Amino acid sequence: MKLSDPWRSTASRLGRLRAAGARQAAAWNERMLAEDADETRRGTRWGRSTLAALPAVVAIGALGNALAGGALAAGFNVTHQPFTLTSNGVAGDGFGLIVNTPALGGPDGKTRTDTGMTRVGFSEARLAGLCGVVHQSFAGLPYSLLLTAGQEVKGGSDGGFTPDIAAKNLYLQATGLQSRGATRLENTVIGQSADQVEVAGEPLAGAQPGGFGLGSAGGKGGASISLRGLDARAHAAEIAGSMELPGLNLRVVPGSAKSC
Repeated sequence: MKLSDPWRSTASRLGRLRAAGARQAAAWNERMLAEDADETRRGTRWGRSTLAALPAVVAIGALGNALAGGALAAGFNVTHQPFTLTSNGVAGDGFGLIVNTPALGGPDGKTRTDTGMTRVGFSEARLAGLCGVVHQSFAGLPYSLLLTAGQEVKGGSDGGFTPDIAAKNLYLQATGLQSRGATRLENTVIGQSADQVEVAGEPLAGAQPGGFGLGSAGGKGGASISLRGLDARAHAAEIAGSMELPGLNLRVVPGSAKSC
């Protein structure tokens, strides 16, 4: 079938949009990886470069229909916003927590170190489902990257939980960390000097002598924690060991999603 001139023009324009989108996404992905390369970090990292480890084609493919429909112009940008992590419950051994002021990149490109945060580490962690929500902007319109694994995370649940995700040497950097139900601590010193708090035999990054810490009172296994209904407003999540994620699912949805 022969296309009319208007249809031929539209098809040509959409082709250019897709190509431009792929180029911009790939360039952004390369830039994020380059920025992270100048910092020494252990393990897999999410946060300021949350999408850097994902192929650019994932985002472009998820938005393909919107591009074809002319709803979006090609291209996306980093919003430098924190992301949320929720779980029905977390149980961890070799637990440690400190307050620090990590370096954060802002939308103006400048790095700041004036935001107090909590850094939490687990040498062994068991989670009951996982939901991660990252807000991004594509062509000025809000979209959300949703990461889910394990059992369905129920936002209002504060009852018992059965873990189905295992992680070793898991670290979170968060401005907010809370539970919706009971929290149990064992073999723990509250108010330990931050530089004395260790996870997996090493101090937590950013620890300062005299800073607030929550660490082990000694003995086999170190400190342990069990909390029901985890809600974290995080800026980074690192897996320095390994993590088993049953039923891992990544998807992009329009709007600013509040949950998975």
